[in-house]
Amino acid sequence: MLIHPDYFRVLLRQNGKWILKKSRTFYNRLPIQVDFDDLQLLYGISEKQLTNELFNLANGEAGYYLADLRHKQYYYCGVEPISVKAKLLDLGIGRLDPVA
Repeated sequence: MLIHPDYFRVLLRQNGKWILKKSRTFYNRLPIQVDFDDLQLLYGISEKQLTNELFNLANGEAGYYLADLRHKQYYYCGVEPISVKAKLLDLGIGRLDPVA
């Protein structure tokens, strides 16, 4: 399980298709109910625009991608799921030992 800010999304490119990894909100400070899957409403980008940005980033290579939708920053992480956690740590999000 990865814990990250709501404006980050993890995508997987596999067999020529994009898979948006579903996330689950465990804490919401907003006083209203928000659909965090509505990228257009929240961040002004459609899923099609997002996948185009990611495709251009690494020429559509298979593997995991990380999208910072708030800052419009996109990262190719590699083919292993653990590489997403490593990229988040590089960006200053999370800790190696979450208890510490």
